[in-house]
Amino acid sequence: MVMLPCWKPSSVEGEESFSRKKDDNNGRVDGLWWYKDFGIHANGEFSMAVIQANNLLEDQSQVESGPLSTMNFSGPQGTFVGIYDGHGGPETARFVNEHLFNNVKKFTSEQQGMSADVIRKAYSATEEEFISLVQRQWLIKPQLASVGACCLAGIICDGTLYIANAGDSRVVLGRSEKIIKDVTAIQLSTEHNASIESVREELRSMHPDDSKIVVLKHKVWRVKGLIQVSRSIGDAYLKKAEFNKEPLLARFRLPEPFHKPILSYEPSILVRKLQPEDQFLIFASDGLWEHLSNQEAVDIVQRYPRNGIARRLIKVALHEAAKKREMRYSDLKKIDRGVRRHFHDDITVIVLFMDSLPFGKRSSHSNTLSVRAGGGDCTKSKS
Repeated sequence: MVMLPCWKPSSVEGEESFSRKKDDNNGRVDGLWWYKDFGIHANGEFSMAVIQANNLLEDQSQVESGPLSTMNFSGPQGTFVGIYDGHGGPETARFVNEHLFNNVKKFTSEQQGMSADVIRKAYSATEEEFISLVQRQWLIKPQLASVGACCLAGIICDGTLYIANAGDSRVVLGRSEKIIKDVTAIQLSTEHNASIESVREELRSMHPDDSKIVVLKHKVWRVKGLIQVSRSIGDAYLKKAEFNKEPLLARFRLPEPFHKPILSYEPSILVRKLQPEDQFLIFASDGLWEHLSNQEAVDIVQRYPRNGIARRLIKVALHEAAKKREMRYSDLKKIDRGVRRHFHDDITVIVLFMDSLPFGKRSSHSNTLSVRAGGGDCTKSKS
């Protein structure tokens, strides 16, 4: 039986240490932290951590290792990583955490193998299922139409890495460079945030008749003046005009009708063969990258022990967040969730190490696990 962990953090962040502890399968809770300092996946080791800032945690995440199809051990094996950064509420991120990987397994079975097309279909099915939920609950919970999630997924299967991203979470590769004897950061994900000029140009080219498709508001570029990301799961109010009306709250309703989706759910996908020089992958919600550069994050992972490295990355980001506000980290730690959001976002980090084993033997049937972080119904489990 694989348990799906969840927690309700207390209001004050606990002290953290990075010594090796006995880590239960589902991770640990310490104040506003959730973490699994050390685990083993089909292709190596991993470390995983979350810090909460919002009243309700809006980040969700998972590591799945073993079968990547419904055929179990007769089908493809490997590792799946997902980070889902919610906005407007936690509902979409929770939904994606429960459905995306199952959809990947479904389409991998149908197509008898892993591919970029499988991932696109899984994203599409997850989007359709969530929009269907919005339709069913429209009259009793119209605010569900204004909730969405950035969706970053990574899959390692048969020596190939697949990265899919819709939104502004990020994955960075640490690659060893023999000539300079160092580890270089290589960003693998494409981001979809209106702060990026190419994203604004893409939106303008897709909506040539809309002079307000992107608006600079309080020094921040936003799509329709409402949202920073241009791709996501959910956000039905900016995809289907039927949801951009009462009883949706007035602040989400556009003054003029639209005839085609403003936002997209379609991920940008990268496919690359893994090389022996590829050491590790850092998956993180944008809360980490607001405070650390790609190379800074890679240097930290390279410099410190694997055990607890995800928590260490978050802690460095929190120190930076405190410094920007001219305060001590010890004072930041005392700030309650909700108020904490004024200082930093929810932050999720998963560091996935790819150990130097022969590629044909990198995937082991014995390493089957499912670890999910982000709250929800504590009674859920799956066999």
